[in-house]
Amino acid sequence: MTRRAENDILTQTGPGTPMGELMRQYWMPALMSSELIADGDPVRFMLMSEKLIAFRDSSGRIGVMDHRCPHRCASLFFGRNEENGIRCVYHGWKFDVDGNCLDQANVPPHQNFKQKVKAKAYKAEERNGLVWVFMGDQENVPQLPPIEATLAPEDDVTITFIQRDCNWLQGAEGELDTSHLGVLHFGSVGEKSFEEDELNKYVVAERAPDYKAAETDYGFIYGAYRPADAGETYWRVGHFLFPVWTMPPIRSLDRNVMTRAYVPLDDEHCMIVIIVHKNAERAGAARADLIRRIPGASMRHDYIPNNTDWLGRWRLVPNRGNDYQIDREVQRNESFTGVDGIVLQDQMITESMGAITDRTLEHLAPSDIMITRTRRALLKAALRFRDGGELPASASAIGVYEGVRGGHFVAPENDDWLDAYAARVAASPLPASEAAE
Repeated sequence: MTRRAENDILTQTGPGTPMGELMRQYWMPALMSSELIADGDPVRFMLMSEKLIAFRDSSGRIGVMDHRCPHRCASLFFGRNEENGIRCVYHGWKFDVDGNCLDQANVPPHQNFKQKVKAKAYKAEERNGLVWVFMGDQENVPQLPPIEATLAPEDDVTITFIQRDCNWLQGAEGELDTSHLGVLHFGSVGEKSFEEDELNKYVVAERAPDYKAAETDYGFIYGAYRPADAGETYWRVGHFLFPVWTMPPIRSLDRNVMTRAYVPLDDEHCMIVIIVHKNAERAGAARADLIRRIPGASMRHDYIPNNTDWLGRWRLVPNRGNDYQIDREVQRNESFTGVDGIVLQDQMITESMGAITDRTLEHLAPSDIMITRTRRALLKAALRFRDGGELPASASAIGVYEGVRGGHFVAPENDDWLDAYAARVAASPLPASEAAE
């Protein structure tokens, strides 16, 4: 059981908290590149309980900074994005993307002290459609993490943002619990709903898998396994990558070039950042057919229009306020949940736990091995950094992310699972620049 004090450490990510300070040693995906236009409107957003603004200047550079002007703390959200800087409309102080003060409009030239003033700004970089923010030591900034799906050109990936009204860890742990696939998502169907060559048939043939898990330099890997055909084992291999990334085994391992991040906005809201290589959808017709055959298995996302509130971005139309548009007749007669959409089903369940789950009430099962081990690893990492400044290898040794991919496969029953996984990843490289079919 997770104790209350441990739960607090795991779930609190604001400035000065153990987990928040650990997370600030990593780059976080924060916005879509398309949200920022040169000399366009600043964007309000939250990241790890800090209220920030982002803007793209006249030269295309991205600025991310505390929304408060360092003069009198008026919000720079209302500022003018002009001529390579953001100008506060209160007294006309202007700042570049690095937070340097360029002008003090209300200060006489002989009393100017702009060189002594700096807005709190964070390093921001763009890569393939994503805006990344680093909130740690601005003089010691690591490289962007080479997570496979994030390396593909923007035209080769689909990027989806979805806000979830719960703590970041609830979302991430949902990804680490592969046994719920056969119940929450496939609870209304049996083996006959799948074609002979569809590996997911083994999920519903045996809804209670056994598990193996191992700690790695990047985080944790797990393998959920079930009997397949004679002499074979069906494996679903997934990952947790420090500090917020998951790679769930959604598709066959050779095509499952995708990842998801559960980015804390504050302690009661997170943003899911989903990156999927378009080549992972080569079997698009087959997947569409599967969605037709499995009630509630669609992947559609209907959004409320974004607004300028701190938490006003990428919210789904079905939500807690309308009970996720659950249809009880459909639940009784067609689908297990009565909720349409795999992502929405996950959203419903994780938000139903409350804004921050009270983990002292849990009764964990053997199927939760990945969750328990990941919690311990996160706690250990956060406390080691707090008490001695020691960071996980993944914070600086970017090579630890290479060759990491989630997915499912069938292997001879006597094969070592890690060897079988590694061999299949090595045999199915997907060049980041490969064009989608």
